Amino acid sequence: MSTQSQKGALVVSAHPGDFVWRAGGAIALHAKRGYRVKIVCLSYGARGESQGAWKQPGATLEAVKRQRHDEAVRAAAILGAEIEFFDAEDYPLALSRALLDRLVDVYRDVQPAFVLTHAAADPYNHDHPDAARFAQQARIIAQAAGHDPGAPTLGAPPVFLFEPHQPEQCDFKPNVILNIDEVWDIKRQAFETLPAQKHLWDYYTRVALQRGAQGGRNAGRSATYGTAQGMTHGEAYQRVFPMVLEELA
Repeated sequence: MSTQSQKGALVVSAHPGDFVWRAGGAIALHAKRGYRVKIVCLSYGARGESQGAWKQPGATLEAVKRQRHDEAVRAAAILGAEIEFFDAEDYPLALSRALLDRLVDVYRDVQPAFVLTHAAADPYNHDHPDAARFAQQARIIAQAAGHDPGAPTLGAPPVFLFEPHQPEQCDFKPNVILNIDEVWDIKRQAFETLPAQKHLWDYYTRVALQRGAQGGRNAGRSATYGTAQGMTHGEAYQRVFPMVLEELA
């Protein structure tokens, strides 16, 4: 269980690859800084997110699940995070009240300082927004004293939506770019635990470089300007709730 001396972070991912491609930098960065990072992987993505695995001779649903489980465990270990599998079916994502209560318990255990999950819309993959709604519903319930009275309730951790595969079609408007330069090598290493989706390795390398260029430009630290602290790799997020500040500078 989390203690006051250790900050927590929670990542709610629909499928095994999602947390690597989209939030692997944030996971590795905060784990490196001493956070307890917990990943909840709602499904194994066995039906719709494992094209490479299904091309293997004699592939079965259970064999694909085992492969994706092992890949995700290795990826989480590289990133420095814990991982818990809910084993819901995917395509479509089958989320029950029992799984919702289980996620509420995870929130209350981890007491995350922030939450990462999917974008709110994705016309290409409805599992992703379903996971986002599920993650945020559990956050609300975890705050409620009347749910399992006497259990510790949750505060109000900020929620950051990570970048979908095709952001323009998903109404994704990033307002946070995280500098992941110091952990980029770790994130890229985690890619290589996911051979079932090898076609995405180079794609998400390009995404990281693009967001790094944008982040550096917005922070005045772009490598192209020759500054001493250039930014090369980034991850984009959309913050759900407003920031509360004492001053704007």
